[in-house]
Amino acid sequence: MRTYQGAFEARGRRFAIVAARFNEVVVQQLVEGAEACLAKHGVGDDDVDLAWTPGAFEIPFVARRLAETGAYDAVICLGAVIRGETPHFDYVAGQAATGIREAAALTGIPVIFGVLTTETFAQAVDRAGGKHGNKGWDAAMAAMEMAGLLEALPKPER
Repeated sequence: MRTYQGAFEARGRRFAIVAARFNEVVVQQLVEGAEACLAKHGVGDDDVDLAWTPGAFEIPFVARRLAETGAYDAVICLGAVIRGETPHFDYVAGQAATGIREAAALTGIPVIFGVLTTETFAQAVDRAGGKHGNKGWDAAMAAMEMAGLLEALPKPER
């Protein structure tokens, strides 16, 4: 039996981060976590590009555009959708998740879901560097692992 897995060695790889400006006080912390993780694993500043979108709903469109360029080993999507008093949360969170998955499937590039979907602002803060760690860091770890895994897997026949 063969086993394939990705490593967290990211030196020489390129990454894009797509971040939602809505709930920016939380998302900025996620971005900082992702950037710190990538830097700790040997990714240089010149190998990371950051694109800001108005909100989480717009993340998939930009993520797909960046993935389609072929310039990146993975795209990291970061945002914070916090439940309110209307069904807006359900639409935004669901469409962001679906769109991010579709961007990866259509491009063959790992597009990582790092969008917080929380009930309260406090829960979002807890996941953006608070008592539950930084999910931006976790998303960067997933991006590195997926980039390494895709490199290790057999290549599709053309």
